[in-house]
Amino acid sequence: MTRRAPRGRPLIPLPVGGERRTILIWVCVLIAVNQLGFGTIVPVVPLYAESYGVNNTAIGLAIAIYGLARFLVNVPAGLLADGRGRRWTLTLGGVLTVLGNAGCAIAWDYPVFLIARFVAGAGAAMVLTGGQIVVADIASPHNRGRLMSVYQGVFLFAVGAGPFPGGFLADRVGLAAPFVVNAALAAVVAALAWTKMPETRDLGGPRPASAGPSIGVRARLALLAATPGFLMISVVSFVAFFVRTGGLFNVIPIVGEDEIGLGPDQIGLGLGMISVVGLVLAYPSGALVDRFGRKAVIVPAALLTSGATVFFAVAPTYSWFLGACLLWSVASGVGGAAPAAYAADTAPPGMTAAALGTYRTIADSGYVVGPLLLGLIADALSPDAALLTCAVLLLGSGVAFAVWAPETLPREVITARPEARSGPPDRGP
Repeated sequence: MTRRAPRGRPLIPLPVGGERRTILIWVCVLIAVNQLGFGTIVPVVPLYAESYGVNNTAIGLAIAIYGLARFLVNVPAGLLADGRGRRWTLTLGGVLTVLGNAGCAIAWDYPVFLIARFVAGAGAAMVLTGGQIVVADIASPHNRGRLMSVYQGVFLFAVGAGPFPGGFLADRVGLAAPFVVNAALAAVVAALAWTKMPETRDLGGPRPASAGPSIGVRARLALLAATPGFLMISVVSFVAFFVRTGGLFNVIPIVGEDEIGLGPDQIGLGLGMISVVGLVLAYPSGALVDRFGRKAVIVPAALLTSGATVFFAVAPTYSWFLGACLLWSVASGVGGAAPAAYAADTAPPGMTAAALGTYRTIADSGYVVGPLLLGLIADALSPDAALLTCAVLLLGSGVAFAVWAPETLPREVITARPEARSGPPDRGP
């Protein structure tokens, strides 16, 4: 028999209270709507680009240019979040996402489609960077993993739930329909950000003048580069983004269609499965991150994802394809929140927005390189060779992080009893 939670209390209580709980709920609602829209176009983008009569490399470019926009805009988004506030950043990101996806839906040729994808990517950079900064604002070391896991669980569920309705719409209405839906949901994001999202810029207390937005970009980058662990976690996330966008979003739908004979709805259902297990494991993963440290989660997740890419490469049937999706979902659920928590841990005082903006910039460069390089490998060799390349990179980054990256969760937090680590529910970082 299932044990009921006490009346009025959730089965899994949020590890934060008061105003910060409200902020966490709103940022999760906002990111859920945003990523549901993004998820609807995941199984469609390669097929939509292919409809212009272009090859695999050009299909990869259609995905990579979205990442290029994110790469270029992440640091400015962090500066905007420090200068004008998190609310402004999230709202502007929603508006740009509307414009970009509406442009994709009406694009009359491939170059116009690329321009629209760039605008949509710029909007995504502002929303995603702003959302992570908000979560970092309300978190402290003892609960950062769990807060990031709640946010990441909502993120994974929404982006994973989107491919099935997206594939269904593409089959029944047309390939442009998911872009229209994405634009409509982005309009909701902009409205929510402006009318409901509290400003969190000053929740962490006054920022030191030496670390504020007045510090030059070069000095900021030098300070972050000298921070132990920052570059290592950025490399791990670079590889993860490289594989996710170049492999999962680009090569795998083509493998499913060309080698296994799957339709957009079947591919969407398979990719949508990733959300279910990812959501189930997200909060337990965050608890592990806060209890045993960040490395204990980051390394196994990289190795599991490596195994999943091999599974996709050798999948002969739809059942194998679904099995690979399941393994990927376990890896995503286990490791989803840990890298962002690690990056936030390494941020110098007063530089959370700058650190996360820079971290996302390095990670998103994988979004640019991955689809292009893997598209070239798929054209020159085979899609399976591209996926095996992903597996090798994931394995290498996981092992390197295990060997050289320091643990950022303070030892006293790891060794403390759970009740000693819980702390006041509304304490800032």
